[in-house]
Amino acid sequence: MSFSDFSKVESIKAANDFLAEKSYIEGTSATQADVAVYKSFQKEFPNFARWFNHIASFTEEFADLPAGTVPAAAASVEEDDDDVDLFGSSDEEVDEAAEKLKQQRLAEYAAKKANKGAKPAAKSIVTMDVKPWDDETNLEELLANVKAIAMDGLVWGGSQWIPVGFGIKKLQINLVVEDDKVSLDDLQALIEEDEDHVQSTDIAAMQKL
Repeated sequence: MSFSDFSKVESIKAANDFLAEKSYIEGTSATQADVAVYKSFQKEFPNFARWFNHIASFTEEFADLPAGTVPAAAASVEEDDDDVDLFGSSDEEVDEAAEKLKQQRLAEYAAKKANKGAKPAAKSIVTMDVKPWDDETNLEELLANVKAIAMDGLVWGGSQWIPVGFGIKKLQINLVVEDDKVSLDDLQALIEEDEDHVQSTDIAAMQKL
């Protein structure tokens, strides 16, 4: 099956349905078919793809993240349905809601202005491959040892096992790093110090945030 035009809603739904019981577009491991579909989606929705990959890196921290408010743009559909006031909202209630929204936006503007001078830290999303020695390597211990590495500016994300042949699976893990704080060379060296489990590491993909 080919998903080449994600400008059509039907293509997105078709891809979602197709992957309901599959991990890959073709076969039992990642291929160029997966790369082609990924790039096709990213080309059509570059900002969403960047955001999605970034938020995915916080998977294990979802429960600890602070509260937030969905932007007003996401609520516009609900607002369109309010043209007919079935509950007879009074003018006073409408005025109070408008004033509350106004104050909220003023507060947001003030906060934005106050933080205007603060330059956000440069970050990168990285996908790293960690190769074990053989099919007898304890993969769970390998993963635990990798994620036990803690560095200022490093956040571990989701991971998966990728078959590479002869019963051997490599670890593919996502992470977010602050460029000024974390050296990927140093991080790889730390991981490779686990000589009982790790044969080598490679940077499979890297994207600036």
